[in-house]
Amino acid sequence: MHSPILSIESKTLEFKRDLSSPKPLLKTLVAFANTAGGRLVIGIADDHGIVGVANPLDEEERLCSLIADHIEPRLLPNIELTTVEGKTLLVVEMFVSSARPHWIKSEGPETGVYVRLGSTTRRADPELVAELRRSAEGVAFDEMPMPELDADALDLAAARGLFDESIKLDRQALRTLRLLTQHQGRWVPTKGAVLLFGKERDRHFPDAWVQCGRFAGADKAHIFDHQAIREPLPMAVESALLFLRKHAMRGADFSAARRKDVWSIPLLLLREAVVNALVHADYSQRGAPIRIAFFDDRIEIESPGMLLPGMTVEDMRQGVSKIRNHVIARVFRELNLIEQWGSGVRRMFREAEEHGLPEPEFLEVGMRLRVVVRLFQAIRAEPAAEQVTEQATEQVARLLECLKSGPLGVKEAMAQLGLRHRPSFLANYLHPALAVGLVEMTQPDSPQSPTQKYRLTK
Repeated sequence: MHSPILSIESKTLEFKRDLSSPKPLLKTLVAFANTAGGRLVIGIADDHGIVGVANPLDEEERLCSLIADHIEPRLLPNIELTTVEGKTLLVVEMFVSSARPHWIKSEGPETGVYVRLGSTTRRADPELVAELRRSAEGVAFDEMPMPELDADALDLAAARGLFDESIKLDRQALRTLRLLTQHQGRWVPTKGAVLLFGKERDRHFPDAWVQCGRFAGADKAHIFDHQAIREPLPMAVESALLFLRKHAMRGADFSAARRKDVWSIPLLLLREAVVNALVHADYSQRGAPIRIAFFDDRIEIESPGMLLPGMTVEDMRQGVSKIRNHVIARVFRELNLIEQWGSGVRRMFREAEEHGLPEPEFLEVGMRLRVVVRLFQAIRAEPAAEQVTEQATEQVARLLECLKSGPLGVKEAMAQLGLRHRPSFLANYLHPALAVGLVEMTQPDSPQSPTQKYRLTK
């Protein structure tokens, strides 16, 4: 074993001096079992100096008794004695448990459940306890039925407008995508279906929206611009990127020989971060939406829910993927918003390296996961009109040519441009044209109308 003094306490590692105060130690073991496993090393002082354990065999027996007497359901950790610098340490290795949630007996199953957040142990709230139980049983929150509703609760017109014409979104397709599930002999919407396409999503899931903010400086003292994105989750991806583009486009090189976008932020990296937040958010948690905060020096994307049990940030970097919301992930995959399972986080690190940016930071803050993307160069908060030139990029110029003959819907414009990938059309053609102010909606009061078209502005 490597000397614990060379490591620092983390989500999966904690030090204790001795067994004189067993309650915090037991909470840590419960948290390890409920979260991602970990090692508890006994015999390390607060300053990380190695003090060792007196009477190690007796202390090992005492620890086993404490675990058996005070934790439910029963835990069976691996306990070893090891010698470092001539002193004996007690090392307790705990694996993530399939019998979670575990709790402290004296506090009960409702208030005695603990989880690991960073290097701290926290009490789990009722929603998180339910999430731990579902994850152990292999049940996804968004696959659960909503028996009080029927298929009429879904905005199928909006849903059909997103899918390729080759996919007929009939009843069978809705069942295959798990947008409808059988409950007591009836086909009813799943929670994922309502989160994705519910006509009254705000009523059933009031926190399932995206809050965007542009702040002047490096903190939240002065907000410069903000936007609330409440459209269906698949559409929210491009709307969030449009907000980021609006505050990041520096201009373009419009020489006769070549035109190209000059962006001050890594768009693909941010796209992956936004998709990751929407797909993996814990929508059972109440209290705050997904948040996107654009500062002068960084962009933070924060979603409700800690990492799934058994997952660490290092696992994510290695491409290990666990899907929290199976229905949402499946629909995003069908819409080509997800390319390959488990590749998104690795793509984020690769994009950061290619742009010469620091690696994205993944932080568990409270019961939320925050991704921090640091910018290569600070961008002062300025009105979008001052950041964007009056001329469009080559892709936007092609769109403008199409619209000269009159307003077009998304599918009509894509057909004229010879495009088949809707997200690429939105990201590279339509949304930049909207941001610059060269194109506008024919129905601005109903942005998600299936009959929405786009026309040239004056």
